[in-house]
Amino acid sequence: MNAHLDQLAPQAVWQHFRTLCNTPRPSGHEAALVAILEAWAEARGLAHDRDAYGNLRLRKAASPGCEAAPGVILQGHLDMVAQANADHPHDFTRDPLDTYVEDGWLRARGTTLGADNGLGVAAALAILGDDSLVHGPLEALFTLEEETSMGGALNLAEGWLEGQLLINLDSEDRGEVYIGCAGGADVVVEAQLPTSALSAEERPYRLALTGLRGGHSGIDIGTGRGNANRLMMRVLRALAPSGARLVDYQGGTLRNALPREAFATLALAEEELATAQACLSALESELRNELAGVDEALTLSLSASDEVAGEALTLTASHLLVDALHAAPCGIERMSTEVPGVVETSNNLGVVTLGEGRFRLCALVRSLRDSATHDMADRFSALFGLIGARTRVENAYPGWAPAPHSPLLECFKRLHHAQLGKEPEVKVIHAGLECGILGGKYPHLEMISFGPQIRGAHSPDERVEIDSVDEFWQLLRGLVEALATPAKP
Repeated sequence: MNAHLDQLAPQAVWQHFRTLCNTPRPSGHEAALVAILEAWAEARGLAHDRDAYGNLRLRKAASPGCEAAPGVILQGHLDMVAQANADHPHDFTRDPLDTYVEDGWLRARGTTLGADNGLGVAAALAILGDDSLVHGPLEALFTLEEETSMGGALNLAEGWLEGQLLINLDSEDRGEVYIGCAGGADVVVEAQLPTSALSAEERPYRLALTGLRGGHSGIDIGTGRGNANRLMMRVLRALAPSGARLVDYQGGTLRNALPREAFATLALAEEELATAQACLSALESELRNELAGVDEALTLSLSASDEVAGEALTLTASHLLVDALHAAPCGIERMSTEVPGVVETSNNLGVVTLGEGRFRLCALVRSLRDSATHDMADRFSALFGLIGARTRVENAYPGWAPAPHSPLLECFKRLHHAQLGKEPEVKVIHAGLECGILGGKYPHLEMISFGPQIRGAHSPDERVEIDSVDEFWQLLRGLVEALATPAKP
């Protein structure tokens, strides 16, 4: 499968990426890939081990004469976001990805591509397999479950890594290098809400909001794209005068992806159907106009449901839940004053579910300031406490404080200028790179992050610019070599 990848340059990187595309690896299902990489390392005589959590480390001794060079850690995560279009059945635990080239970009049919962070992993493997490269002591650290919980980084063994310099390969912008990132936390809200049977006049109807682009809940939070959960609450409030009650709800599938679709089963009196349809038609046009240029493909539909609806939320409970979700923080909260153009604090209403009266929300809060993350979580607790819901914070991780004058960064800037004729843009990213967590466990590490040009991460629109992969590879290879030899005065 994906044999065409072997024809792309640099071949060493794309051959490893083909292995990753052919090996299912959604978060929590990385074991098969770990076994393949261990076998590859064994065949090449590379040392390999795992920590107690299962994070994988591969090691390669320094080239002769470079033993005293600082140890370099190449770091990426093995898992990928599992997102597929509704009309494209795909079992991410069993099926390989189906990739294709279009207009200079690599994509996957109907699903996420896994370039995030598969190409970083592939590049690290290619470095370890390059016997012509002059290098100091090398480690490749491949973490688990980054996309769902940062579990691999959060549970990384302390005192295990040996290197002094860490190169994170999980960035997505050509010509840029990252030296800081947002921290974050999952905010989980749960409640058991009162229900009652459908009346003789009520029938179940299926309400669907589809057609949004989705995207990365940090990188794309400022693009103006729609959030299906936020928009669906607006729709449900517009239908409130018709007496619609929520039977069930499913919006979003991942807390770190902008929700592209949301579905609700409503208990609605048949005599209100025509009015509701007219309301939805007008609202669809209104929302498309508001989202023009970013998400004008939004579609609303209401149809009779074949499912047997036993009970729905009481009218009061339904209204209170919709009102609370409509009022919940969503999107950009504050822009940074210290790093112009960078989002400081945001929230994504990632996954909302309701069934048999059981309500659950998982939101992802991001911020460059840990105090702002804590405050946002507290606001959720205050808001949803009004409807009797319980709120807890999970998977909190710290941000990565920038070090704008580190020797590692200066080395990369010199190399970038030498290879490409210009210095890179130095950036802070509003996303959860693992660097903040790793720096907390290994405070001595100097760190930077860079990568190829990836767009649409965390959505089926994910794609990578093929030319940028070669540029990324040449920079990485050159940097590893430069760090093995003293800089010339």
